Amino acid sequence: MKLKLTSSILIIIILLSQPLVKAQQNLEDIYKVVEFEMPKVKVTNFPDFHRSIVEFGAVGDGLTKNSDAFKLAIEEVSNNGGGKVIVPRGIWLTGPITLLSNINLHLEDGALIIFSRDKEDYPLVDTSFEGLNTVRCLSPINAYQVENIAITGKGTIDGSGDAWRAVKRDKMTENQWNNLVKSGGIVEGTNWYPSQSFLDGYHASSSFNVPDIKDRKELEKMKDFLRPVMVSIRESKRVLLDGPTFQNSPAWNIHPLMSEDVIIRNLNIRNPWYSQNGDGLDLESCKNALIYNNTFDVGDDAICIKSGKDKDGRDRAIPTENVIIKNNLVYHGHGGVTVGSEMSSGVKNIHISNCTFMGTDIGLRFKSTRGRGGIVENIWISNIDMIGIPTEAIGFNMFYTGNSPIIEGDQSEEDEKRQENIIPVTEETPVFRNISMKNIQVTDSETAAFFMGLPEMKLENVRLENAVLDAKNGIKAIDASGLELINIKILGTNEVPLTIYNSQRVTVSGFKFEENGKPAVWVLDNSNQVELDKADFSKPDQILKGTGLPANAVKMN
Repeated sequence: MKLKLTSSILIIIILLSQPLVKAQQNLEDIYKVVEFEMPKVKVTNFPDFHRSIVEFGAVGDGLTKNSDAFKLAIEEVSNNGGGKVIVPRGIWLTGPITLLSNINLHLEDGALIIFSRDKEDYPLVDTSFEGLNTVRCLSPINAYQVENIAITGKGTIDGSGDAWRAVKRDKMTENQWNNLVKSGGIVEGTNWYPSQSFLDGYHASSSFNVPDIKDRKELEKMKDFLRPVMVSIRESKRVLLDGPTFQNSPAWNIHPLMSEDVIIRNLNIRNPWYSQNGDGLDLESCKNALIYNNTFDVGDDAICIKSGKDKDGRDRAIPTENVIIKNNLVYHGHGGVTVGSEMSSGVKNIHISNCTFMGTDIGLRFKSTRGRGGIVENIWISNIDMIGIPTEAIGFNMFYTGNSPIIEGDQSEEDEKRQENIIPVTEETPVFRNISMKNIQVTDSETAAFFMGLPEMKLENVRLENAVLDAKNGIKAIDASGLELINIKILGTNEVPLTIYNSQRVTVSGFKFEENGKPAVWVLDNSNQVELDKADFSKPDQILKGTGLPANAVKMN
């Protein structure tokens, strides 16, 4: 079937049918049309008691360090049973802020909290980062084993992340790079490092950002490398983040870890696009969470669902479960909504809907690798609009090695090359199954969808339904089982719209495509039980079969 629908017309249809700035939703609306039994998240509640940090000597000039004023104000409110700690208009320089139970840190309009660039303000603490048990610097905002806490208001929280991060040369303009080099630090290869301490830590790490060294004295020497997440909330209950802008984090921006009853709403989460590991929100091993009405523009994944990495994650055995993600807007980021790659405790019961991704490297991103273990299952995704996606609008990669989706100057495509060998299935084998996506609109993008499981553990029971995908490349399915593609339109591609390799039980129905002189479907070797709807194809040569396929591998119904 040939369609005459240009990318420009499709863009107009999307913009008219799904406004990018969506209406605010009340809390009850969030629970509507959810495919699993979602417990109502327990909400925060604070006494009518408040103190301003000014009452404790804070000076909002951006020069005076107000660490003691924040500490004293929080302790005063806590000792009186809880309430608001008010941050008025001004520029409030401070060291780390530790939240106690029943504290609402409230930023009034025009309030800016900016964290100190002095590493001595951030002692080393035992924590978890990138799913591993490790030691990092204390987070600028931190909470541990507390209950009923909030950060609210219309102000801004800035983590002074540029004091902590390394920068890749090809992520900056020439003028930006020259100014950065002039500011100090060390250039090695194509990277800039803020200090020798950072560089020592980098060389001591074989697992990205977690050093192999365990000795505390040695870690102190490479303290600059152990940059913290900006907001660390660990093992806590009833958490609300509502209203502020969170920006310029040293590593990840917001990191709820092993916590319950979490609400993240109405936030503006920002990081420079060059910020390595500059994730927006990493929800890790959390139960019962709502994420809605937020805007992201970050340097790495925007909304990321995690649950620990490898053995440390499996030993933790706390999945992320019962999560609703609605009405979020993502600009730059490696992934709009991402699951993994640290998912070793498992992920289940996730609802994602009514989100818009504009220029995000990958839209819907699922990633893992051998060695992780963990089960990701029962994910429901609907009503997603994407435009200008430079790689895959929908991407499943079970061979993920940590690289950016866009190959950068110090990376190689060989690093993420598919490994054909089949290895035994063990507790280290990741499992992704029972994932439904419907009502997906993609325009002006590079690749419509990429589904890749493992040879020994297929990507299982994934359904894509009612999708219009305008992209240069079509859909590729590798190592999938139980894949359903129902009512799919592929527009704009000069390649084969659908390629299937080493996959079984693939059902395709209501498949529409623009004729481009190439086959519509290419079924390669090692595939079987591929069912196509004969009503979708007008010519026999629109189906291309690999020479090694069994005679009955492809059926026309």
